Amino acid sequence: QVQLVESGGGSVQPGGSLRLSCTVSGNIPPSYGCMGWFRQAPGKERAWVANILTTHDSAHYSDSVKGRFTISQDKHKNMMFLQMDSLKPEDTAMYYCAAGRGWCPDAQTYNYWGQGTQVTVSS
Repeated sequence: QVQLVESGGGSVQPGGSLRLSCTVSGNIPPSYGCMGWFRQAPGKERAWVANILTTHDSAHYSDSVKGRFTISQDKHKNMMFLQMDSLKPEDTAMYYCAAGRGWCPDAQTYNYWGQGTQVTVSS
C-alpha cells in the first residue's frame, strides 16, 4: 500500500526558511507522473503550491511561491522535497504532499496524500 509522510514543518519568522520532506513507501504506479505539494489554510480551499514530473524532473510553481520555493525529488531515496525561502505570513498553512496523474496543478489529479505538516510564519 502506498503511503506518503511529510516532515519538516515548524514555526519561523518572516524571511526565514524551511525544508519540507515527503517520504514515499510502497510502489506508486508508473503512470502517476505528478508529485506535488499543496497547502490549506483554515477557511480556505486546498491550493496547489508546486509539482514535479516523475519522468524528467520538470518543476512547476504557483505564482505565489515562484522564485521563493524549490521542489525536488530523490528517486533513489523515494523522497520529495520543498525548499521554502523568504517565507511570508501568507505561507502559513498545512502542507501536503501527493502523487497522481493528469493535470498536475489540479488537486483532483492526486490519489495519494500525506497527513500534512504545519508551517507557521509569524513575527
